[in-house]
Amino acid sequence: MEKSSPKMTGGTREAPVNISPAVAANAEGEEIEVLESTDVLPVAPEDQWKSLFDKYDPENSGFISTERFRDLLETHGSELDPHKLEVLLALADGNADGKICYQDFVNLMSNKRSNSFRRAILQGSRQLKGCSLRDEVGLGLSQRLVRHVAYETLPREVDRKWYFDSYTYCPPPWFILAITIAEVAVFMYYGLQLDRLVLQVSSPSFLKSPLPYHPQLRAQAWRYLSYIFMHTGIEHLSLNMAMQLLVGVPLEMVHGALRIGLVYVCGVLAGSLAVSVTDMTAPVVGSSGGVYALVSAHLANVVMNWSGMKCQFKLFRMAMALVCMSVEFGRAVWLRFYPPAFPPCPNPSFVAHLGGVVVGLTLGVVVLQNYEQRLQEQSLFWIFFCVYTLFVLCAVFWNIFAYSLLDVRLPPPP
Repeated sequence: MEKSSPKMTGGTREAPVNISPAVAANAEGEEIEVLESTDVLPVAPEDQWKSLFDKYDPENSGFISTERFRDLLETHGSELDPHKLEVLLALADGNADGKICYQDFVNLMSNKRSNSFRRAILQGSRQLKGCSLRDEVGLGLSQRLVRHVAYETLPREVDRKWYFDSYTYCPPPWFILAITIAEVAVFMYYGLQLDRLVLQVSSPSFLKSPLPYHPQLRAQAWRYLSYIFMHTGIEHLSLNMAMQLLVGVPLEMVHGALRIGLVYVCGVLAGSLAVSVTDMTAPVVGSSGGVYALVSAHLANVVMNWSGMKCQFKLFRMAMALVCMSVEFGRAVWLRFYPPAFPPCPNPSFVAHLGGVVVGLTLGVVVLQNYEQRLQEQSLFWIFFCVYTLFVLCAVFWNIFAYSLLDVRLPPPP
């Protein structure tokens, strides 16, 4: 086939003719990459949809009108999963430009969504059927679990349908599970070593471990994080583990290990640093900083999206979560201010719980409210992240200089 080349007319370049675009415009519709018709297209999963798209795009513009798009769906909708079909219909009705970019169509077929694609869906005027995902008839056990998680954590129906359709259990929620297993293993090890499971902290050897945070050993930087693996007793571990699994695992299934790990670790670090600043003579043990960051973020997200959250018995379940948090916090306060409970050791602080709550209500809420959107594009995320970083830097300087300047009387090292 003879190649055609662009011609210059009056200083302007004419568009080449007899060339069919192989790759359509990007998500923003800015550029079109063209290939000669004799070139061989790469084999990819989305190629099966290109012929359908080209049929409704005779001008080779890289876009089709929403009317043509609806015709395409009516003709070939049987080839699509019902949830994908509903999301595409929402996109067709809600696109303000009146046209659909091919790349958005490919993103849906390949389980990817750009920000422009998501915005187009959320602006749709069509109300998706509320009962289709709630119906458990015909769903297997794993699908029912995914459906339950979707209604537990996501306030928008279109997000729930998208998550239900695209989640594959790969990778599994490994972060929360790994942290929990490590905590149980460490607890059992010291339970055998100290010969007690309840109120392990009452043993004179409890704080001799290299894991707990101790004010005399605050120069050992790993202790600001490693303290989460030590617990005062089985009652402490049980409450933290229950909240960690019941809230953390569903959140990780939806938002991924990286985001949930970020909230969890920030809560853990904020907890120990808050103790070092406000309760300077106390050690810290337990994973409450990270757990309270996740739970408080989830509860705040539920309250902020109350009408959109469709989980069953949400008021009762929220009340139960608050009761568990209150019981655990009350236990920590009692241990801090009841010296006869364990006279050989300084009393562990409860301030780490509050540090975790603050992280959850700031960074955590931003993470949970931006499902499948880039956090680096959210100004509120950067505001809270900068405030958190400033707090960490100030706490580090406090730990270096304030103890000596204030002449704080610290308990002896373990």
